[in-house]
Amino acid sequence: MSSRSRVADETYSPLYFLASLGAGGVTVTFFMILMFWVPHPGRPVPIFEDIAAAFGTADAGLSLAILIALSGIAAFAFKNVQLLIWNLRALSRFKQTPAYDALRNSNGETTLLAMPLAMAMTVNALFIVGLVFVPGLWSVVEYLFPLALIAFVLIGAIAFRQIGHFIGRVLSKGGVFDVTAHNSFAQLLPAFAVSMVAVGLAAPAAMSTNPATVGTSIVLSSILGVIAILYTVLAATTAVSSMLQHGTAREAGPTLMIIVPIVTVLGIMLLRQNHGLHTTLDVHGSSGETLILLTRLLAIQIAFLGLGAVVLKAQGYFNDFVVGDKTSPGSYALVCPAVALSVMLHFFINKGLVAAGLIAKFGVVFWGLTALAIVAQIVAIALVLRLGRQHFRAKPLESIVPAE
Repeated sequence: MSSRSRVADETYSPLYFLASLGAGGVTVTFFMILMFWVPHPGRPVPIFEDIAAAFGTADAGLSLAILIALSGIAAFAFKNVQLLIWNLRALSRFKQTPAYDALRNSNGETTLLAMPLAMAMTVNALFIVGLVFVPGLWSVVEYLFPLALIAFVLIGAIAFRQIGHFIGRVLSKGGVFDVTAHNSFAQLLPAFAVSMVAVGLAAPAAMSTNPATVGTSIVLSSILGVIAILYTVLAATTAVSSMLQHGTAREAGPTLMIIVPIVTVLGIMLLRQNHGLHTTLDVHGSSGETLILLTRLLAIQIAFLGLGAVVLKAQGYFNDFVVGDKTSPGSYALVCPAVALSVMLHFFINKGLVAAGLIAKFGVVFWGLTALAIVAQIVAIALVLRLGRQHFRAKPLESIVPAE
């Protein structure tokens, strides 16, 4: 009888932190249902008490939606934490191997940024779990915001330490960065990680009423947000040049759409900051301005979704790595754009079109557009489940077909 193992155990890469990230992202998509469909007067987000009150008085449709959302949050938040713990243990073992030393001295060193990226997502996911499942949490939330800021600062410190090691190595010596292998957007992973920390730091700006907390949140998230934007622009510009010369690296093809989640998290960061400026610092923007901002961000996402889809189809990526037998840890990067598009569409519809008075909430147009967000969410869920079977289900060793 042949021995059995899991692909993820046999071909470990720090990119498997994206599996945890994807599950956390799906958790957020379920929270969007509660965020925009459940009334939460006087609060920027729905909490346990709001959800319980809505469930007790809602019609059958909303009650079913609430049950689905709560079940999804519980299931995927659990998977998010489970996969994060597995990755932390696997990374610890990986650090004892020669492969880790080789990684630290190659372009692939930036894949280590998937770890703080996933950790930041887990903090966000756990906060959602607390909001929707813990009664009375809102009464002590002002005490939790400083702790959340500290947590994100520590995660940010881990990210910047790793970025500093990489940049210090490649810019202090000549010839250590392989430009020919820079033919993808894989080097945008550090920007994605910093963006995720930034949006976490911005959360207290949207929810706190303490001026010191709001001010700290706005300043810290702005600093990291700007750094993330600068890094994105520089890394993307140099990558395009390499892709034009050498084509797009096949295994890294999904990174062409990494701009989509970066735009979503930075967009939410801006919305959170604007809320804090409005409620605490007396700086007021209009619904029309928010609509224009979200429309422009959505346009960027559509452009890069199209770019990624065209290249991946031309490369036959989906046939090999999603529905085929080949496996690549980088395929988990496909979950992020689906999650990000779903979340952005919810904000565009509710904070943009509805808030500006262009469409009626729960009207025909509202549901037609919301269906697009739900389809993107379903795609994300399907990818998480499919890739989970490919990479984390035990199978005979001889049947494991890693990427070439």
